[in-house]
Amino acid sequence: MIKGLLFLASLGPLAWLALNGYAENLGANPIEVITRTTGTWTLVFLLITLSITPLRKFSGWHWLIRLRRMFGLFAFFYACLHFTTYIWLDQFFDLGDIARDIPKRPFITLGFLSFVLLVPLALTSSSAMIRRLGKGWQQLHRLVYVIAIGGVIHFYWQVKADTTQPLIYGAILTLLLASRLLLKWRPKLSTGRSLAKSLRPI
Repeated sequence: MIKGLLFLASLGPLAWLALNGYAENLGANPIEVITRTTGTWTLVFLLITLSITPLRKFSGWHWLIRLRRMFGLFAFFYACLHFTTYIWLDQFFDLGDIARDIPKRPFITLGFLSFVLLVPLALTSSSAMIRRLGKGWQQLHRLVYVIAIGGVIHFYWQVKADTTQPLIYGAILTLLLASRLLLKWRPKLSTGRSLAKSLRPI
């Protein structure tokens, strides 16, 4: 029930774009609005995906793990829309201009590389691929950290004036990465405290 409602809610940004686009209510530069909206929601879903494991372990809500794959695929979905907006509505499939544009503008270069890295993660998200890849699956999907960092920097480099929003996303990402380090070190810290107590004189 909850997963179904969250699935529908995750389609909300697309529905908003479709309705406002149909009503011609996307402002003077609709392509920029579509690009910014799809890019922002790609980053939001990446951050939501990264928050699942820390939230599950700190809260004990183990059912959250069932949502991680869905949110990760929504991140890829909005990344595809973001990339399609660029190559279709912005560049009109002019491969020559695209090839010249990607290395010329650093934020596009980084965004393109982040999108390319996201593709194998989406293609290997099924249960069958998890079983087939074994331990290699977890190593591959650690690329999500690189992708999220790249996404934040891509957003920061793209904005021309107000950098508040990308900085907020950067702070959230830093917090999520720090929480994962804490979870990794927590067993070692607990073992160290237990050992110190056992060595303490009576």
